[in-house]
Amino acid sequence: MTKSHILVNTLKKLLKTRNMTYRQVAQGLGLSEASIKRLFATGNFTLARLDQICLLMGLEIADLVRMADSNRYRLNELTEEQEKELVLDPRMLLVSFLVINGWSFDAIFRQYKFTEVELISCFIKLDKLKLIELLPNNRFKLLTTTNFSWRKNGPILAFFTERMKQDYFVGNFQADNEAIMFAPGMLSESSCKTMLKKMELLVSEFNAINHQDAGLPIEQRSAFSMVVALRPWKPSIFSKLRKT
Repeated sequence: MTKSHILVNTLKKLLKTRNMTYRQVAQGLGLSEASIKRLFATGNFTLARLDQICLLMGLEIADLVRMADSNRYRLNELTEEQEKELVLDPRMLLVSFLVINGWSFDAIFRQYKFTEVELISCFIKLDKLKLIELLPNNRFKLLTTTNFSWRKNGPILAFFTERMKQDYFVGNFQADNEAIMFAPGMLSESSCKTMLKKMELLVSEFNAINHQDAGLPIEQRSAFSMVVALRPWKPSIFSKLRKT
């Protein structure tokens, strides 16, 4: 696959991730929907047209190129055994989380309690796991796709879920950069499936924005976690009041 095809495919995936249709793109550019479909089918974008579409999504062409380059690799997730290996060593798990989010060797060394030898050892292990390709002078190339994720119901998700019970929900979520929302209701099965799909899109949007911000200096970024959940649930205090 040529680089131009990779670029166009990445653009298509971004539109899908952001729930944008060809019609919306056409309206944003003042073109017909048929013209946009033809552009994506042939891949014959001018640089100016590509720039316009990127601007509609709040991106620069450089962001698109970086995402396309990342998507040339096929590592979407680790194996069960690889995740278990990371969970057994919290320091390795920390380093893997940081490198996936754009931290350099030097940035990790400056801000975390690792000796140079310890950190190099972690990077060698990540190279063996194929999360990164280790390069000279402690540089590396990230070998994950833009939609890389931890395994569903896997060891790492279980690890973070357990710790969320302990400290994530402590506090009142009243700061300007945090929020918690609770919406009880009664849904049909089809409506539940609709909400689950919307949640998937929201998480994809979070991942796309996270990848977009990966190019910013570490000093301009902070660690954030978004929890999105939906399940059948009634508070036990209410359940006790129900007639058997």
